Amino acid sequence: MIGVIQNYDPESQSGTINTGKEQFTFDMSVWIAGAPPEPGDHVKFDLRGVKPYNVNLYAATLDKGEAVKRKVTAFLLALLLGYLGAHRFYLGFYRIGVTQIVVNFLLWRVGLPGYAFLWGFVEAILILGGHFDKDVKGRPLK
Repeated sequence: MIGVIQNYDPESQSGTINTGKEQFTFDMSVWIAGAPPEPGDHVKFDLRGVKPYNVNLYAATLDKGEAVKRKVTAFLLALLLGYLGAHRFYLGFYRIGVTQIVVNFLLWRVGLPGYAFLWGFVEAILILGGHFDKDVKGRPLK
């Protein structure tokens, strides 16, 4: 089935999907998309009785949408705060942002802070060069 996310509460990690005829409640255990749900997102899902499962973004694969994040902002965040994964959080890649924090903390603990800064610097160059040019929903950077 195809529907639209009516609402989503990040605290309870649950929301509702409206198909135009019916409404279904879902939680993050059935969400398979890489990006978190947002109200207005079009989704495709299957039903088990009256419960949705395998909920995935639908229109994001058809229409990437307009740019909402800025390339310059992502570049500056990567250059200045890349060791904290700030640019990843800005673009919506939360898991890798947390991974950067953990890995770079470990690098600092073992006495290799230069490598911690290197990751952010390399990604800043990739953003500037256009190799890292989309946010988590596949939208191009401005």
